[in-house]
Order: sequence, then structure tokens, then C-alpha cells
Amino acid sequence: MVTTPISELNDRAREIFRLVVEGYLATGSPVGSKALAGEARVNLSPASVRSVLADLESLGLLAAPHTSAGRMPTETGLRLFVDGMMQVAEPTAQERAAIEQRLSRPGPIEQALESTSALLSDLSAAAGVVMVPRREPSLSQMNLIQLDSARALAVLVGEDGSVENRLVEIPAGASASALQAATNYITARLAGRTLAEAAKAMRQEIVSGRSELDAASSDLVERGLAVWSEDAARRPVLIVRGQSKLLDEDALGDLERIRSLIDDLENKQSVADLLDRARDAQATRIFIGSENRLFALSGSSVIASPYRDREGRVVGVVGVIGPTRLNYARVVPMVDFTARSLGKLIG
Repeated sequence: MVTTPISELNDRAREIFRLVVEGYLATGSPVGSKALAGEARVNLSPASVRSVLADLESLGLLAAPHTSAGRMPTETGLRLFVDGMMQVAEPTAQERAAIEQRLSRPGPIEQALESTSALLSDLSAAAGVVMVPRREPSLSQMNLIQLDSARALAVLVGEDGSVENRLVEIPAGASASALQAATNYITARLAGRTLAEAAKAMRQEIVSGRSELDAASSDLVERGLAVWSEDAARRPVLIVRGQSKLLDEDALGDLERIRSLIDDLENKQSVADLLDRARDAQATRIFIGSENRLFALSGSSVIASPYRDREGRVVGVVGVIGPTRLNYARVVPMVDFTARSLGKLIG
């Protein structure tokens, strides 16, 4: 996208452009020349204002909807405003206190992430999103409990006390001793390791013939590892809250765009892939409308910031998704503050 440098606009054009953008972001409606002419800082006749608006429109910064004589910013105009003119407002003391209070509640990190997503939605009147940290807990033990002739229950216990269960298909004729041998073998190699680390070590032993398992027990180990690996690949990596906030009164005249946006939000993996682009950013990133392919049709904006653990490693992304008429000056620092606050919880 080619954007006109802010330096190419004279003072009068820059002030009128800023007023149009701020007015549109505040009301969601195009801004007319009469309203602009009434601004003390403009001090121009409506005819002179219209001339400046026409010039800004020819530069691709403003557009005139068919239903109104007023102007509204294009995506190019919004990008120019966000990058070169926007004055961010730090979160209020009340907003900071609400964020810190929500994150200080006792409970697992997943609960804090859900609260973060919901809180961002409440504060921004848009959809709040959080990418879950990509890390696996260290494991303590895994048990294979036979349910019937064809199935066993795999119970995985983390060192943090978490417990997860999976159904595993077992080979025909598998004996109780084979299940016990597989359980003992897996548990002996899990202590202090993630599943990925333990799986790699176990597979190397089995392939090299260094394990003392018989064929049936080796098969059960492979099946147990496979079901956990498959689940890890399919496990949602994104928490989205507040889709209903997008269905406000301002959206009633543009239901098709909102439907498109909500459909996009249902594709969590695609949203996660988009947010992943913010992982390497040094600061909050803003994607406006068609700047991202996922939300090109709905014309939506994404404000996202990476959050880090205590060693400074990026472990996830937190952000807001909503219409291009987001209050960027308020939401950007709010997302940034939330990311920094969330990072303090990550060990």
C-alpha cells in the first residue's frame, strides 16, 4: 500500500484530515464540510473546506459514501493517521486497575487468558483475542487402563497436577501385562520431560531395538504417543471472547460485514495465523482492513501485541478485532498494557 507522507500535506489540509478521521472514529458517520467549517481551528468557508476535502479525496485519503455528502477516511487514510498523526492516550487508572485486578485472580493460566480476552472485549467494545502460550507442561506419569477388548483410557498426569484423558484403540488380543509394560515404560521416561521430549526418546529406543518391550507393548506405546501428538496438533491455540459486542446499534446498517467478520472469527486457526505475525513485533501492531487477507472482506482491523515470559521470550499474542472504526488512540495502549501485565503472570 502506497501512503501519502504526512509531510506532503499543508497545515490546513492536515488539520481538516485529522478532524475528519477523529469525527468518523467517534461517530462512525461521514463528516460534512459545514461541520468542519464551524470548527474554530479551521476558520474556512464551507466552499473552501469542500475544496480541501476534494484534494484529500484525490490523494486516496478520504472517500465520499453514496448516501452522504460527507467524507470518511479510506484504509489508506486510516493508516496515515495511525502512523503519523495519532496521539495515543494512556489507559486510565480505572482501566489499569481493572486489567490488573482481573489478572490477579487465583487460578490456572488458562483462566487468566480467558479473563484477559473478555476484559479487552468489554473495554474496547470489540472482540478480545488471546493466543495461548505454546508450551507443554512437564509430565509425571501416564497410565493405560483397559476399558474393553478394543479400547484403553490413557491418563496423563502433569507435574503441576493437571490430568488429561484420551481414548486409545488397542490391538486385538492385547494382554493386561502388555498394557502394564507399556505404562511402566512410558512413565519411566516421562519424569521432568514434555511429551514431545519423551516421545522422541522413546521412539529412538524402540527403533534401535534398545527397549525391552515386546511387539504388543511397543505397539501400545506408539498408539499412546500418537493420540497425544494428534491432540496437541488439534488443540485450539486461540481464545476469542465478545463477538456479541460487534452487534451494536452502529452495526445494524452493515449486517453483511458483521456476518462476514463473525464467520472469520469462527476460523480460529486462521485468526491465530494472523496474530502470529505480531509475535516478532517490538511493539503493538495494527492491521487495517485489507492489509490482512483474513478480514479483507469484512473490512475489520486488528490490534495485537506480543506478551513475554519473565525471561523475555515471546509466548503468545493478545489483541482486539473489530471494525476499522476502532478508537485506535485508546485501544492501542490498552492492548500494550494488557500484554505487559499478562507477561508478569507467565513463568
